Amino acid sequence: MSVNELYSKYTRVWIPDPEDVWRAAEIIKDYKEGEPILHLKLEDESPLEYRIGPKDNPLPFLRNPDILVGENDLTALSYLHEPAVLHNLKVRFLEPNHIYTYCGIVLVAINPYDQLQIYGEEVINAYSGQNMGDMDPHIFAVAEEAYKQMARDERNQSIIVSGESGAGKTVSAKYAMRFFATVGGSANDTNVEEKVLASSPIMEAIGNAKTTRNDNSSRFGKYIQIGFDRRYHIIGANMRTYLLEKSRVVFQAEDERNYHIFYQLCASASFPEFKDLALTSAEDFIFTSQGENIFIEGVNDAEDFKKTKEAFTLLGVKESNQSSIFRIIASILHLGNVEICSERDGDSCHISRNDPHLTHFCRLLGVELEQMEHWLCHRKLVTTSETYVKNMSRKQAANARDALAKHIYAHMFDWIVEHVNKSLHTSSKQHSFIGVLDIYGFETFEINSFEQFCINYANEKLQQQFNQHVFKLEQEEYMKEQIPWTLIDFYDNQPCIDLIEAKLGILDLLDEECKVPKGTDQNWCQKLYDRLSSSVHFQKPRMSNISFIIIHFADKVEYQCDGFLEKNRDTVYEEHINILKASKFQLVADLFQDTNKDGSSSTSSSSKSSRINVRSAKPTPKVPNKEHRKTVGHQFRSSLQLLMETLNATTPHYVRCIKPNDEKEAFSFDSRRAVQQLRACGVLETIRISAAGYPSRWTYPDFFNRYRVLMKKSDMTVGDKKLVCRNLLETLVKDPDKFQFGKTKIFFRAGQVAYLEKLRADKFRSACIKIQKTVRRWLQMVRYKKIRKSAITLQRFGRGYMARRYAEQLRLTRAAVICQKQYRMVRERTAYLRVRQAVVTIQAFTRGMFTRRIFQEFLLHHKAMIIQKHVRGWLTRRKFKVARNAAITIQCAYRRMRAKRELKQLKIEARSAQHLKKLNTGMENKIVQLQRKMDDQTKDLKTQNEQLVVAKASLGSEVNKLQKELETMRSRQGDGSQLTSMKDELEKLRAELQEAHAHRKKLEEEHSNEKMRFEQRVEELERENSLLKSEKEKMNQRILHHSKSTEDQESSASQSVGRVQAELDEERQRYQNLLREFSRLEQRYDNLQEAKFQPGHRRNNSNQSSLESDSNYPSISTSEVGDTDDAIQLVEEMGVEKAAMDIGVFMKLQKRVRELEQERKRLQVNLEKMEDQSKHKGIEPKTTSEQENADLAYNSLKRQELESENKKLKNDLNELRKAIADRASKNSSSNELQDGYNLLLGQLKAANEELDVRKEEVLILRSQIVTAAQQKEKDTTNHIETNNLPEWTNSKKPIDKEEALRSYHGLCESKKLLEAQLQSQARKHEDELEAFRTQIELLRDDIEKKQEMLNHTMSLSPEAQVEYSVQQEITRLTNDNLDLKELVEKLEKNERKLKKQLRIYMKKVQELEVSVTAAASQSTTAKPEMTRQVTVQRREKDFEGMLEYYKEDEALLVKTLITDMKPHTVSATVPCLPAYILFMCIRHADYINDDQKVHSLLTSTINAIKKVLKKNNDDFEMTSFWLANTSRLLHCLKQYSGDEAFMTQNTAKQNEHCLKNFDLAEYRQVLSDLSIQIYQQLVKVAEHVMQPMIVSAMLESESIPSLAGVKPMGYRNRSSSMDKDEEGPGSYTLEALIRQLGQFHGVMGEHGLDPEIAGQVIRQLFYSINAVTLNNLLLRKDVCSWSTGMQLRYNISQMEEWLRGKNLHQSGAVINMEPVIQAAQLLQVKKKTSQDAEAICSLCTALTMQQIVKILNLYTPLNEFEERVTVSFIRNIQNRLQERNDVPMLLVDTKHTFPVLFPYTPSALSLETLHIPANLSLHFLTRV
Repeated sequence: MSVNELYSKYTRVWIPDPEDVWRAAEIIKDYKEGEPILHLKLEDESPLEYRIGPKDNPLPFLRNPDILVGENDLTALSYLHEPAVLHNLKVRFLEPNHIYTYCGIVLVAINPYDQLQIYGEEVINAYSGQNMGDMDPHIFAVAEEAYKQMARDERNQSIIVSGESGAGKTVSAKYAMRFFATVGGSANDTNVEEKVLASSPIMEAIGNAKTTRNDNSSRFGKYIQIGFDRRYHIIGANMRTYLLEKSRVVFQAEDERNYHIFYQLCASASFPEFKDLALTSAEDFIFTSQGENIFIEGVNDAEDFKKTKEAFTLLGVKESNQSSIFRIIASILHLGNVEICSERDGDSCHISRNDPHLTHFCRLLGVELEQMEHWLCHRKLVTTSETYVKNMSRKQAANARDALAKHIYAHMFDWIVEHVNKSLHTSSKQHSFIGVLDIYGFETFEINSFEQFCINYANEKLQQQFNQHVFKLEQEEYMKEQIPWTLIDFYDNQPCIDLIEAKLGILDLLDEECKVPKGTDQNWCQKLYDRLSSSVHFQKPRMSNISFIIIHFADKVEYQCDGFLEKNRDTVYEEHINILKASKFQLVADLFQDTNKDGSSSTSSSSKSSRINVRSAKPTPKVPNKEHRKTVGHQFRSSLQLLMETLNATTPHYVRCIKPNDEKEAFSFDSRRAVQQLRACGVLETIRISAAGYPSRWTYPDFFNRYRVLMKKSDMTVGDKKLVCRNLLETLVKDPDKFQFGKTKIFFRAGQVAYLEKLRADKFRSACIKIQKTVRRWLQMVRYKKIRKSAITLQRFGRGYMARRYAEQLRLTRAAVICQKQYRMVRERTAYLRVRQAVVTIQAFTRGMFTRRIFQEFLLHHKAMIIQKHVRGWLTRRKFKVARNAAITIQCAYRRMRAKRELKQLKIEARSAQHLKKLNTGMENKIVQLQRKMDDQTKDLKTQNEQLVVAKASLGSEVNKLQKELETMRSRQGDGSQLTSMKDELEKLRAELQEAHAHRKKLEEEHSNEKMRFEQRVEELERENSLLKSEKEKMNQRILHHSKSTEDQESSASQSVGRVQAELDEERQRYQNLLREFSRLEQRYDNLQEAKFQPGHRRNNSNQSSLESDSNYPSISTSEVGDTDDAIQLVEEMGVEKAAMDIGVFMKLQKRVRELEQERKRLQVNLEKMEDQSKHKGIEPKTTSEQENADLAYNSLKRQELESENKKLKNDLNELRKAIADRASKNSSSNELQDGYNLLLGQLKAANEELDVRKEEVLILRSQIVTAAQQKEKDTTNHIETNNLPEWTNSKKPIDKEEALRSYHGLCESKKLLEAQLQSQARKHEDELEAFRTQIELLRDDIEKKQEMLNHTMSLSPEAQVEYSVQQEITRLTNDNLDLKELVEKLEKNERKLKKQLRIYMKKVQELEVSVTAAASQSTTAKPEMTRQVTVQRREKDFEGMLEYYKEDEALLVKTLITDMKPHTVSATVPCLPAYILFMCIRHADYINDDQKVHSLLTSTINAIKKVLKKNNDDFEMTSFWLANTSRLLHCLKQYSGDEAFMTQNTAKQNEHCLKNFDLAEYRQVLSDLSIQIYQQLVKVAEHVMQPMIVSAMLESESIPSLAGVKPMGYRNRSSSMDKDEEGPGSYTLEALIRQLGQFHGVMGEHGLDPEIAGQVIRQLFYSINAVTLNNLLLRKDVCSWSTGMQLRYNISQMEEWLRGKNLHQSGAVINMEPVIQAAQLLQVKKKTSQDAEAICSLCTALTMQQIVKILNLYTPLNEFEERVTVSFIRNIQNRLQERNDVPMLLVDTKHTFPVLFPYTPSALSLETLHIPANLSLHFLTRV
């Protein structure tokens, strides 16, 4: 393109600026070639006329398109020049805060002066295994590239980190080593990577210091070699150091510090172990206080000292050596405080004898105080003939003291480096290494001395090596692509290097001047002027004769000659060294011993071997009086030459650290300082070399995808993309030199990509204009149609409105007329009614007044009449009372007179005889009456006697029962006395009977009264209960009213449940992490030693002994074995032939015989008792006979039952005998079987004899029982006859006595009966009373509680009432639940007890069987037979789901089922077949009660599974197969454990198959842990398979064709940076990823893995997909675009569709993809206004603030029509997200695993139906 085309209107350019270095401007007028002025417009819209000159002011640099601004690689820029590089770095640093940028092969790192979250382990994992151009620039990407090339090319690598002080070199080197330590961790437990990282704190403490530019500046250079073995694990490391700044030990400039170790030690001086160092604050020592500020902001020296000590310990430095190091450091501080006093003459000096610091110095180093005091002020001069001791002036002594301090510190530094190397050294053979060079960058200050000279010399050498390497890479790239190669002219700094190191160069002249006895800096400087003035790189300053200028590749530097000779000599007096050699401390003496030999030997050994020995690169200074002692400059040149040889033998990788500002402000960019460093570090030289050739490179597919918009439709039909691209370029670019076609790429000259981008933008612009034109026309048409339609609508609505308004007017007029009419009518009627009401009121008041007057007159007349009536009545009553009182008085007087007269007459008559006669006549009448009364009483007595006779007759039947007692009483006493006593007793009984009747009535009355009270009380309680129920209903209604508040409580409870569930998941995760760590340690231990796994298991107590029977054979007691009916039933079920060989059945029959014997003995004892009773008692009463008849009936029934059972047993024994005889005859050839037959035959004979004896005894017992019954009946009948006859034949008197006795006994019986009834009723009554009382008390308590509750409830607020009622209800339900739980626990306890007893019984039977078979098998010496030798094998239909095997076949079983098992072998059978077979074998071992067999089988199984998984640790199918089988075996152990919690879904047959003897809970836990480990391995294998597919499928493959755009690539995307063995990221598509997921799911389903576990695996895999995708999205700028968001959303929808198709949408996998979904949405939403910011904050809830801001910063438009996200918008987002309080996390943890949960899923398969295929070769297993 011509100049006129490039510099046209609207073109943007860069112009120089004194402040910002470069300034942006825009051309406002087309420029024609040759014009002197270019018309520009600045960014502030101000115009500028820029003068153009052919020499002074060339045309300004062109700006790159905005789409290229902010690129990861500077070489991807279309225009490569200084302003473009500076602007790109500034934009990346300030806007998205990207501190790393590629510049070809160089990584430019800008120090942010802030802590960034981009160095965590998850970032290391994200960069590990990735190609360098695939991810955003990072130090980890450079380290990964070096690690990958080391493994791929088998060539040693080097990472060269350079930059000026404060640029971040040390931190970058530290992070590179951290990457190697993480990725290439040691294969064993030596922890070499930790030691490599631990060396950093030590070297920073002794070699870093604070300067004006950096708080942690490295004051030495170091080269660390990290060694790797053939598997590329770290095995060791080695460190070389360069040019320690020793002058800092004795001098620091203002605001600088000495080395950190001095301040750390002073800060820890108060520790007890440092008391003897006599240290105080650092301000008290001259060597640490010259900078005037001993502190660094944000640094705690005491804490750093602890880290330093820990690092020493980790590297193996002994405590004694550490103590010696600290003593040496403290002694240096004390040495600096030694005060040297000048003498009067000025030529000599002395030190005070009481100087405490000198004392401490000598004490700490263990040297003589007097000698040190003397030689610090004197020096020795040695000549050929004599030796002189010369005094030194104060200045000379101070210099000697400072030299000694520097020398001691330098030797200590070298010793520490040497011991660090020893601890990092390994005896293993090193296969390759990666070196990290942390060296000072180019330095220029106001005053530059010897140190800056050496530093800049080293940078010259490194720059030369860098230029050659860059040139070499460019050449290789062109040759690889077969592009014609033309030499590129680049800067060669070999003349400058020759000026310094060539013969008679600066270093040679410096060494020569040092050898001169009285050489001075001025003389040496003059020699430089004379010898080197002809060099173009050497200049003499105009105004100085003691300095010189060297023109370096970066800048001119003026060096001051003062101090060059002294620093080059590094002089230390021999006397001081000799004193230190004689130290009593071994470490101090060793520091200065044989320095010559050590230095020479180390140098020679290092020169002969390419492998660097363990030593410091700078040899230790030697004794000053030696003739061949090397100077510092010579040593530095040699070590630098060695370093260059090492670097040339490796593949270098360059990191250039840039310091953005001198104020150490975070993310502040000073363009002038940045340009200065870019020029010095060679970045711009790289740009220049790249720009000289073809800097822009495109692959053919990328070029086709990017610029196909410029092609014609006919070109698109051509299949060959290369041909299409060639035709297009030849059409668009006429100059063939502007591009070249390579094998895989197209190479462009600088600016051509910008031209193509301009054409593409113009094409898009024209297309946009056409689209806009069409859309605008369509919008106008739509607008017109909308307006027309609106106008018609408005007209229609307007006309309707007018018509409606007219109709409304008519309606209003008519309504007004009606209203007027009605109003007038109402008004007239109201007036009429008002007048009428007034007239009526007046009339009413008038009539009332006249009526009230008439009423008052009538009332007065009435009251007068009442008064008259009462007065007249009172007068009449008073008159009557007076008359009546007078009459009464007269009557009383008259009656008194008559009474006196009668009294007097009676007294006269009493004295006469007639009166006595009248009295006698009354007595006779009375006597007659008494006589008649006596006769009546006699008649009554006779009547009562008759009644007594009748009563005696009625009681005759009862007297018969007491006849025997009556006879006994007759024999003892006389008839008369007995009758009298009986009468007395009868009277007493009658009296007691009457009292009892009275008491009974009284009790009944009390009972009825109490009952009535109780009923009343119950009625009251019922009423109260009804009231409480009504109140309860009211409370329930209140509860319903307040249900909303309870819902809130439920929601809070659900949240708490969620928190508890989260804590449970964390606990599970923590537990499973521990299991994972245990698995890792176990595998590591297996590598060292083969371990046996022998966990214990519980076994039920079975060591109870059995009782012995009378026979000679073992028997089973009744308490140990259950009912023998089971044994008889077992005989019936098994058949006689099978039962004949079952010794257990025989034992049960023998036990049944013993039971019959015990029953016979019991009946015999009862019979004897009955006979004794019949002899002593004679005739029994009728009631006794009835009871005995019942006993006889019961005994008869039992006898019949025993007889039938004996008959049945006899038949069974006969059949058993026949079966044994038949089997013995068939197998007579077997001696062993014959012995068994003889043994059993003898036992059967003995049992048969016992049965016969028992039968005879039972028959005898039966006959005795029958005869006893008959005899008893006869005696009863005779007794009745003899008792009844005398009653009728005897005389009358005995009958009366007998009747009296009968009546007496009847009364006694009735008395007893009544007493019993009364007592029973009394007890019943008392019980009822007690029950009622208890009930009353309970009801009272209940009422009181309810009353209290009611009062308490009523006193509360409505909300509190609801809460209180709910709480009370919950309490009641809880109590009921606890009661039910107690009941359930009791039942379970009882059930467990019964089960335990049953197991013990079964075990005893089995032990007896085993003992019998063992006794029978002792005679054989061949291979042992089966455990149940004498048992006839069951038929196939009796298979009980057990498999029997020999102990010797256990190894074969494990080998067949586990070790050699292949999943496809059992693919056509039942899933998890090996697990079922193993469990059936375990069942049989449990069945025979062989705990050793169970233990051995389970242990072997677990160990074998572990070995198989370890052998196939990367085989998904094998891991899935054994996860399914292990979990199924675990489920089987649970399902058949006998625990009810696991038996709820079992069938009856499955419950019969439960384990009988062993509790394998511990093995269940071990299998559970093993399942978790297998699950973790399965997930790990699946993630390893999917890892290389995720990024390509989710982010890079074009699921929607032609959607993704392509941007220009930089150097890092060239083929040399890619992995040659890989197919490339485009080889995996989304279909391949989904197909892989489907394969995983299908394999798990085929192996019978539980769907829940398979769902958890898929969930974990989806989490891994989310984590890897999101991490790559956050670390790749090229994929953060709108089109990528669209592709990503489409891919996620396809994966969700796959989940729904597999019925896995409920597994939680979709939730794990939520962060990626939101990230894709974030890439597509608008990002301009505050509303957009608010929408983003509400949308991205699953992303952290750092992730959101990172994506917005990385968002890259693919064309010029998209806009970048502004900084203000990002700040707005940050301010809105501050309230979230998110965890500061950028990348997702890819190693996070969810806690796995194995749900219990019992199998519906019955074990007896399981079929074992023949191809498994399990013929040694026997079905039982």
